[in-house]
Amino acid sequence: MTRIALIAGTAILAGLAVAGSLRAAPIASVDATPPDGVVLAPHRAFYDLKLARTNGTRGIDGIRGRILYDFSGSACDGYDLKFRQISDLGSAEGADAISDLTSTTWEDASAKKYRFNSVNKLNGQPGDVVDGHADREAGKVEVTLQKPADKNFAVPADAVFPTEHMRKIIAAARAGKKLLELVVYDGSETGEKVYNTLTVIGKAIPPGSPPPDDAAGKIPQLASLTRWPVSISYFDRSPKAERSGEQTVSYSIEFELYENGISRALMLNYSDFSIKGELSSLELKKPKPCK
Repeated sequence: MTRIALIAGTAILAGLAVAGSLRAAPIASVDATPPDGVVLAPHRAFYDLKLARTNGTRGIDGIRGRILYDFSGSACDGYDLKFRQISDLGSAEGADAISDLTSTTWEDASAKKYRFNSVNKLNGQPGDVVDGHADREAGKVEVTLQKPADKNFAVPADAVFPTEHMRKIIAAARAGKKLLELVVYDGSETGEKVYNTLTVIGKAIPPGSPPPDDAAGKIPQLASLTRWPVSISYFDRSPKAERSGEQTVSYSIEFELYENGISRALMLNYSDFSIKGELSSLELKKPKPCK
């Protein structure tokens, strides 16, 4: 079964999401501005999921579920993400499958350290567990896994972590760039997966545009921010794919990205089905002051 998960940071998914009840704190108020000028808004978001497309080859005739995306931190303390996705997959054969993925990550603001832990359950039964950390040193990124098994290995030195990925996308969008190619390591699957990614950035949607019809449209602060339509394709970077020279798209994510890192209008595209994620709730959290 295809694992249904949001990669974020960016963004996506890796980052790439938002939710809750609104507080009155200004979105961009933090006590330290990072060198790239990208200030990410602490927020808590819920996305309602439903099946958008299927070609029927996997016997899936319906999907419903929800994503919780809880992002906090700052350029001083690093960035925490708590993520949970529950998906009920309806089958043409009549046997539904309930997938429950919980993930927590922390990434320091300089993108030199990254910690990750995830648990993936199917129908309430314990499933895959991944726990580890990655450290960027001179000319290399070293990964240490505790689960599913003790293991040490290196990933490409130019690999970026999820929050860094999101920041680079926003910086590229502000600079007017349309394409961005990056290697991404996020600790997903068994903790050993590395992706080549291609990000396509669409025409900017300027402040003052008609507000969206989801939870983002109810927040006055977002109306003063620029946002961009973004599509990220994740390519298999396995040794077999590298040897053959052929890149296979594992999945892609489409969304609208605000310049403070908040995303809306998600679409998760797999080879034989797509899932729409509607931003149903958004809470902007007050940034913690730097020590």
